[in-house]
Amino acid sequence: MSPSTYASPRRGWSRSISSCAERRGRPRDDRRLDSIPRSTSAPPVNAAVLPHEEADPSTRTPLREHVAVSIRRFLGDLDGCDAEGLYEIALRELEIPLFVEVLRHCDGNQSRAAQMLGIHRATLRKKLREYGLA
Repeated sequence: MSPSTYASPRRGWSRSISSCAERRGRPRDDRRLDSIPRSTSAPPVNAAVLPHEEADPSTRTPLREHVAVSIRRFLGDLDGCDAEGLYEIALRELEIPLFVEVLRHCDGNQSRAAQMLGIHRATLRKKLREYGLA
């Protein structure tokens, strides 16, 4: 699965989010919204390791901080517009790269991936179909 798999533009977006900029009299910038999944996803497996990443693991930024930064960026991009379904959007944007990377780690073995995620294999398969990853 390629990093482009992470992007699922418009799928699950609420009407209020996708039309917010249009209501304000300016065209919607799809690239900004489409970049959200990519900005929250893990780098590809073959990505170069940066010098600061080789340092002590205790100095690395926790995952929750990366998520918080991405959410703040998303909310800032709304430019004061109301959003509906933010929980669903955030959950989808976290689950897609999570499933992709865990499956890659497990060499595509869905049983092992489901066990690692702590969910049933049937649930994993359902989610993969739902996100178009099956």
